Amino acid sequence: MKLKYLILSFLLCASGIIQAQVRFEAKVSREKLGINERLRVDFEMNEDGDNFNPPSFENFTVVGGPNQKISTSFINGKMEYSKTYSFYLQPKKKGNLTIGQAEIIIDDKTYKTSPLKVEITSAVDKPKDGDSTEMIAEDNLHLVAEVSKANPYLNEAITVVYKLYVSPRISVSNWRELDSPKYNDFWSQSIDIQQLRVENGEYDGEPYRYVVLRKTILYPQKTGELNIEPLTLSIAVDVPSERRDIFGSRIYKTVNKTVAANNKKINVKPLPDGKPADFTGAVGKFDLNVTTSKSELNAGESLQAKVEIRGNGNLKLFDLPELTAPSSLEMYDPERRENVSTNLSGMQGSISQTYTIVPTRQGKYPIPALSFSYFDLATGTYKTLNSKELLINVKSGPLAGNEPSGMSGVNKQTIAVNGNQFRFIKLKTDLNPIYSESFLGSVAFWGALVLPLAAIPLFILFGKKREERANDIKGNRIRKADKLARKYLSEAKRNLGDQKEFYLSLERSMHNYLKAKLNIQTSEMSKDRIDALLREKGVDDQTNASFISLLESCEFARYTPASSDAMQQDYEKAVSVISTLDKQL
Repeated sequence: MKLKYLILSFLLCASGIIQAQVRFEAKVSREKLGINERLRVDFEMNEDGDNFNPPSFENFTVVGGPNQKISTSFINGKMEYSKTYSFYLQPKKKGNLTIGQAEIIIDDKTYKTSPLKVEITSAVDKPKDGDSTEMIAEDNLHLVAEVSKANPYLNEAITVVYKLYVSPRISVSNWRELDSPKYNDFWSQSIDIQQLRVENGEYDGEPYRYVVLRKTILYPQKTGELNIEPLTLSIAVDVPSERRDIFGSRIYKTVNKTVAANNKKINVKPLPDGKPADFTGAVGKFDLNVTTSKSELNAGESLQAKVEIRGNGNLKLFDLPELTAPSSLEMYDPERRENVSTNLSGMQGSISQTYTIVPTRQGKYPIPALSFSYFDLATGTYKTLNSKELLINVKSGPLAGNEPSGMSGVNKQTIAVNGNQFRFIKLKTDLNPIYSESFLGSVAFWGALVLPLAAIPLFILFGKKREERANDIKGNRIRKADKLARKYLSEAKRNLGDQKEFYLSLERSMHNYLKAKLNIQTSEMSKDRIDALLREKGVDDQTNASFISLLESCEFARYTPASSDAMQQDYEKAVSVISTLDKQL
């Protein structure tokens, strides 16, 4: 019994090994035919290969092909792949003729088919081309992938246009996509084709009709040789047959054909050496603009600073330069916007980052100039753009710690020196020597020896707590939202106790938060407008109502007195509402 199971297991393993082997074989449609008939030969493989080399076909005339067919199917949860090259042959003489070996390279190994023998007899009265309709369909139907550039730079746009060429001798009723092309190592975006249009053109010097099926923009993300896999279609083709109806008109036969565009190899060049320090991968033609919504304002008010890159190139695939500001200007995380359209020339438009800035002190503050570098495809060189330094004038508010050098109107007074300014310095000292025992064996010695060992469990415990905190995604999100809320409400907290200033700063903080999150101006902040925007963003009704209620409290507090407890409650409510709102946005 054990021997039986052992033999069965061996046979199963052997069959699995055989199934996993690469298969490359040749087949013919007929082994015997007349000299006035045609023969089809197929070279089929179960793994995709490179450098297919057909035999010379001496003693035959190639009247059709090579035609490529690719099919993928799933059988019992396992993917089955098949790729076939087909040729149609017309024999040149009678006798036993040999079709030689074909070669292909799969995984750096060369595979060959076995030679095939066919018998060619004298001409027959009624030639039978068993696959004549299929041959006509394949000879008159071609799917072509046209690539705009075969050797682009890294991150340079190239286009792939798939065209289906159809000869006037046949017609196509419909088609469906069997296998979409895969663009590994490319950033890709398809261009919508609103309506398919039939146009006249040429294929191999003959008149054809063609239709553009698909357009795709590719940006290579790696250098070296990259592969664009083929598009595969199943097409219903109406082919004229040898039969005619009672009126003498030719009867058409519908044949389902699978066609595929050939693999395309793209050789991507690396960008040249000498990249600027601030280069982040931009390739194309760009302009840099840095602007602010206002240059003068009061402390506690806000402004927007916008960094914008505009032009033609890989707009979505590089980083914008980051804005910096003095510490007296509170600057919040930027909001990124993309206004990009894509056509056959690549991505065009602009990307920007808008920073919300709130000054806390009076004075004049410079925003440093920015630089941005890109690779210009037209000249093949790197170019650097520089913005101008911006000056923000804060007209009223608390004075900064370092006064501007231009404040010369302050009165100066002479300080009288009475001779006692050094009275704290002792000129006569009474020092006594300190005698100590030997350090070795002392309490300090044992403490220095034992304390580091005792601290090890504390460090381990601290590390585990830190790891738990880092893995607590939900808790970190809540803490981040609370921190953001308190950051916006810091000015209101400083004014607790002063009713007028507290509610003014509370309302201003809530408005600044909405500016940063929804990119709207103060003039647009009616309660109805805010309510509508928050609903569009998916904020729940309770949080929305709480935010509107807080704004109403700020308005009422201008005309009615409020206690310190009420202000504290409104402050805590604002922290909670902004924290919840930030998590939902």
